[in-house]
Amino acid sequence: MTSLHADEAFLDHYQFTHDPFAARVPGFKFFPAQRKPVLGQLHHLARYSQLLLVVSGPDGSGKTLLRQALVASTNKQAVQSVVVSAKGASDPASILRQVAQGLQVQRPELPAILAQVGQLALTGQEVYVLVDDAEDLSDAALTSLLSLAAGNAEGRPHIFLFAESQLLPRLEHVAAGNECFHVIELLPYSEDETREYLSLRLDGAGQGIEVLNDEQVADIHEQSGGWPGVINLAAREVLVESMLAQRGAASRAGFAFSLPRKHLLALCVVAVGILAAWFMQGRTVAPVEAPVIAQLPLGETAPPAAVAEPAAPVAPAIQFEGANQPLPLPLVGEPQPVIREPLAQAAGLSGAEESSDSQGGAADLAVQAAPVVPVVSPRPPVAPAVVEPVKPVQAVAPVAKPVAPVAAVSPPAKPQPAAASTGAANGGGWYATQAGSRFTLQILGARLESGAQAFVKAHGADYHYFKKLHQGKPLYVVTYGSFATRDAAQAALRGLPAKVQAGKPWPRNFAGIQQEIAQAR
Repeated sequence: MTSLHADEAFLDHYQFTHDPFAARVPGFKFFPAQRKPVLGQLHHLARYSQLLLVVSGPDGSGKTLLRQALVASTNKQAVQSVVVSAKGASDPASILRQVAQGLQVQRPELPAILAQVGQLALTGQEVYVLVDDAEDLSDAALTSLLSLAAGNAEGRPHIFLFAESQLLPRLEHVAAGNECFHVIELLPYSEDETREYLSLRLDGAGQGIEVLNDEQVADIHEQSGGWPGVINLAAREVLVESMLAQRGAASRAGFAFSLPRKHLLALCVVAVGILAAWFMQGRTVAPVEAPVIAQLPLGETAPPAAVAEPAAPVAPAIQFEGANQPLPLPLVGEPQPVIREPLAQAAGLSGAEESSDSQGGAADLAVQAAPVVPVVSPRPPVAPAVVEPVKPVQAVAPVAKPVAPVAAVSPPAKPQPAAASTGAANGGGWYATQAGSRFTLQILGARLESGAQAFVKAHGADYHYFKKLHQGKPLYVVTYGSFATRDAAQAALRGLPAKVQAGKPWPRNFAGIQQEIAQAR
């Protein structure tokens, strides 16, 4: 997560009344450091200078906020401000059309606009034309604005261009060496000014600078270079990462105590069963002596002197299915433990679910032993006249039948779990499939790729992101949708959630995005 719009988890964790680092926040006061002198200089030059005024600074330097402060600080009774955006309207006709609409002029032409400016001047009103994102203006549009700034005998509006520094060489070329514009370059904040800016933002959201330590403030200043727009992104990244780290540590520490009591009890039972099974693996089955039975003819008794020699004990043959080593036989009626998977998985903490009763269970024990049948030869009959001593009866050892081998039944293989989703992936491939003439809505930019991935994952499949280079560092830009025309993209913008619209999304074509992706490789 990075530089995302306020969500409930972020606000609840820090007890913010709103996202302090959103593009537009309620009740935000103009931060005077490095900007109040520029604001005063713009008012002074608008009153006493006849030149077109250019405010230059990189992306995130606060040009838009300065433009808003300039409009808000003017005397509404004496100044009529017309705000023009060069995004998607960089040609002369589009620029003049926006100016004509702001002045309620029917014909979007230079003479008609200057005539209206002259009429307002007679009533004591000046006209300010403020062009945001002026670096997107074409050379022809720059020429038209220079002509508009020069004015005529009827009137002259004051033209303000808020642009990045790459506009300046083009403007000099269009001006052809004439001194017809003045440039004011914005400066970044120092580390102390960065701290004051963060404090102002956090105070407006119900907290103080205490939520950030000195190391985090220094890191934010280093990442942003002191530019306020980038400070907002970096500060939100730091706070979100800190929140995730604290929650992760808390969840690991309280994992066992977060389970229900019945699950903890079940875990104890399973652990005892596993220990019992482990100890029982080392036991052996004691051989059982087979009884020797002597059989005599009916009506006769065994002589006292005849003692049968005991036969050698024969242990019954025992074979276990599905096991390589013998296990102790259970006693009659003794229940066998059924060992389940750890109940931590059953609780859903690792993404697995507890299966039903274990399939296959323990391998059945197949025990087959042939019955022991003693064989005794009968003594021949004794003649009535002769009494002979009875010969001792020789006991015959029982013969055990061979045990038929039992085929081992392997337990059924457990199904492999499905591979987990890898989350949002870099959308460079998706942008390559789009026609360069189509348009998309640029939502936001993030310094960390994890922030762009989290935003795309949270808002749906229509959001993608790509990587570009900004000031020599990677920037991950999130976009929404693919539209055939710019008007279709503008219409879709109004259907976005209010939190997304707060970041001022704007349409741009895929040709420019594909060029930025190629430059970042």
